[in-house]
Amino acid sequence: MSFTILQPGFGTTVQDSGRTGFRQLGVSPGGAADAFGARVANLLVGNPEDLAVLEVTLGGVRMAFDDSRIVAWCGGDFSVKVDGVSVPPGRPCRVIAGEELSFGGAKSGCRAWVAVSGGVDVPPVLGCRSTDLRGGFGGFKGRTLRAGDALPLGGNSPMAEHLLEKLARKRVPSWGAPFEWSSPGRGRAVLHFVRGSNWSRFEDSAFAAFIREPFSVSPDSDRMGVRFDGPLMERSDGGGDLVSEAVVPGTIQVPPGGKPILLLADCQTIGGYPKLAHVITTDFPIAAQIRPGDPVWFREISFSASHRLLLERERDLQMFCTGFKLHAHAAN
Repeated sequence: MSFTILQPGFGTTVQDSGRTGFRQLGVSPGGAADAFGARVANLLVGNPEDLAVLEVTLGGVRMAFDDSRIVAWCGGDFSVKVDGVSVPPGRPCRVIAGEELSFGGAKSGCRAWVAVSGGVDVPPVLGCRSTDLRGGFGGFKGRTLRAGDALPLGGNSPMAEHLLEKLARKRVPSWGAPFEWSSPGRGRAVLHFVRGSNWSRFEDSAFAAFIREPFSVSPDSDRMGVRFDGPLMERSDGGGDLVSEAVVPGTIQVPPGGKPILLLADCQTIGGYPKLAHVITTDFPIAAQIRPGDPVWFREISFSASHRLLLERERDLQMFCTGFKLHAHAAN
């Protein structure tokens, strides 16, 4: 079975948890810009966490389904409806054959991740279904989605079949994922960081400005990286070239000119710009929602504290999975 894209919006792609094991060949890991949000959406529809989802950018998307499915989404502040019924973020929703799921424009934030029970079943490339737009492979024909594209779906899991039965009378339940998971970035964008390996190459005044002054997201930003306008990060080492080293999503590099760049999911595998800092993993959902013109603040955190936050989130997610199963089986 499949579902059809009626209106593709801007830059809608198929994404999953990303490619691993190919960085040494220059292949970006890619995957959902907010991998945690995609995991949560998958769990809400009865999927394994790593199945492929749709990544919607700025809304304006409509899709229709060939059969009954459970859908769920996480992300920015969108108006989402199925057959005229509003679908809040972080809630499972039942759709039947012929019905449409639609996304209005983003009021705040810029991305959403849409999971469909069974998962988007496009062929894997290098063990992954994510779209690599620069390489032109993966996802659906290596490109953004277009009107008329019919995307294959896997079969509904036993949990999805159970949800379809339980949500027959009330298609959207009153329970779901925590708001901070399903709707990150609706408040002030504060990104916590740990110091990068080249922190000592910058002036003390640059550090002070980095944690005191807000930065503005530049229009020249995409899934590869977010460029910032604001205080210039002046170097104290003369500004010489550095040997290229590995970089990962979350790295904050500073090219000549002093304007920092936050690398996102589609970032390159190596870079020669000095690494000022690294945004912590648990703040990636916020980073994925900032859009041109948004103000962003940076706050330093210790490595041990960032590690603790990640472990706590994973523990909470496992507890949520247990609670979700109980709610699903008790749903009316």
